[in-house]
Amino acid sequence: MKQVLIVLLASCLLLPLGLVAAESEDANAEALFEEIFQQKLARSPIFQTSIGVKTDYDKWDDKSEAFAQQGHRLDKSLLGKLRALDKNKLSQANQLNVSLLEDEISTRVDNFKWRYHLYAFDQMRGYHTYVISILTNEHKVESVSDAEAYIARLNSLPVLFDQLLEKQKKSADLGVIPPKFVFEKIISASERAIAGAPMEKGDDSILLADFRAKVEGLEGDAKTKKDLIKRAEKALKKKVGPAYKKLIASWQALEKRADDRAGAWKFPDGLAYYQAALEATTTTDMTAEQIHQTGLAEVARIHDEMRGIMKKVKFKGELADFFEFIRSSDQFYYPGTDEGRNAYLDDAVALVAEIKLRLPELFISEPSTDLLVKRVEPYREKSAGMAFYQAGAADGSRPGIFYANLSDMREIAKYEMAALVYHEGLPGHHMQISIARELQGLPEFRKYTGYTAYIEGWGLYSELLPKEIGLYQDPYSDFGRLNMELWRACRLVVDTGLHHYKWTRQQAIDYLMVNTPAALVRSERSIDRYIVMPSQATAYKVGMIKILELREKSKAALGDKFDIREFHERILAAGSLPLNLLEAEIDRWLEETT
Repeated sequence: MKQVLIVLLASCLLLPLGLVAAESEDANAEALFEEIFQQKLARSPIFQTSIGVKTDYDKWDDKSEAFAQQGHRLDKSLLGKLRALDKNKLSQANQLNVSLLEDEISTRVDNFKWRYHLYAFDQMRGYHTYVISILTNEHKVESVSDAEAYIARLNSLPVLFDQLLEKQKKSADLGVIPPKFVFEKIISASERAIAGAPMEKGDDSILLADFRAKVEGLEGDAKTKKDLIKRAEKALKKKVGPAYKKLIASWQALEKRADDRAGAWKFPDGLAYYQAALEATTTTDMTAEQIHQTGLAEVARIHDEMRGIMKKVKFKGELADFFEFIRSSDQFYYPGTDEGRNAYLDDAVALVAEIKLRLPELFISEPSTDLLVKRVEPYREKSAGMAFYQAGAADGSRPGIFYANLSDMREIAKYEMAALVYHEGLPGHHMQISIARELQGLPEFRKYTGYTAYIEGWGLYSELLPKEIGLYQDPYSDFGRLNMELWRACRLVVDTGLHHYKWTRQQAIDYLMVNTPAALVRSERSIDRYIVMPSQATAYKVGMIKILELREKSKAALGDKFDIREFHERILAAGSLPLNLLEAEIDRWLEETT
């Protein structure tokens, strides 16, 4: 042992002192990365569940003010540790890792003061529907202990809801109250959540049906299963039902204080809050005015491309006439029947299968996690968006899911289906997020970092890619692609219109109705989303524009050596990044390559 120690010491003495120091600082940095990730994991049982970890399977996240303050102190401490590292002694990879964490945590620290400017509940992402989604879609029951953890979560739901109601009260006291239209959506979704047995007479409620099916699928004796179901029924009746009724009563009382003003400008220091939200969402320093003008220019450009589609299909008239034709013609929509909805899902599955076969033309790496296509569940379809993606488990044990909202078949058109599948599924969110989680050699935090401008920018860019390998042969399908891009360009206009320029809800709806072929119900639902999620809608187009800029820069630098597959590998290989750091990574690659 003594000889081994002497050899090790001697080998260290032979290394240049700078290299030893660099290795030591890299080790310090990597230990800190792991500490930060483990802190994040420990503080969020919901995050644990989402990635397949069952450590706190029986718990919900703590939403109390005390816990938030504790997290704020922890963030400032971790930020201090990151800034104490000597970046000059770090490897290039770890310099990027430190920059990412500094960006993420400093943004959180700076924006902590705005925590009560976020609605505690809204129709898009409120916990009144989120808890049901977690339990039904993410809480797997593979053992009796998993079932008991599910029951424990049912029993502790009142605590979670009380914490959120306290947050809602503090927000309301500041004047941060959702506009009137939100209340009916939240109340009706909550009523649907507890409809049925054992809270009411009738068929099993959503949660009881889910729990019963999961428990009955377990191996084991019937008596144990029966006992578990009885305990779940008791928790639903005694805890879950009353918790939801308390929520509903609270919202009914708060509704009396609500008004119709839609934008964040109405909050205390609302314009400053909105600018901070824009910077966090876009990972740029673009102002609301700049984003608004970018949107107007993009809308005009896409309108011109749409006029080219009109010529292809020999349509006579103005663009507004074409929009009305698209909006009102039955040929562009599936029937609002069970057969029509099943046909939509079947066609979406076929599109996924088709693009899977073509991925090697565009990509080197492909995800190993499977992708499912599902209909949004009835309990949340009236408030959910048109479509969205839910990531699978990191270990591949749970597939990713592309959800289509089929509550109104006039809202989800045939001509947009291809672009929607490419955005939410392949080569969009499913591909990008799955690859990020499967990356080797990166610290764990990098696999779960989410920058909206990067993620949604990639999703929108992914709608364009299939056109470049010969898909979208049907002109109306290509119009659908353009319309989806137009929709995101309009978002730049209406989001800033609502939250910076003080547009009313109706003004924003009217803008979409004039400038897109969307049906009224879709325009209303979309504006309602942008109202309760200030800035989020701006990420898509800002991110896509940056990725396209980087592609053109790469083409110019590499000339004949440019390979689209290698470019995409570089975009995806580092996981989600702020746009400025993404550009720095591409610049570094180009410098190494040219």
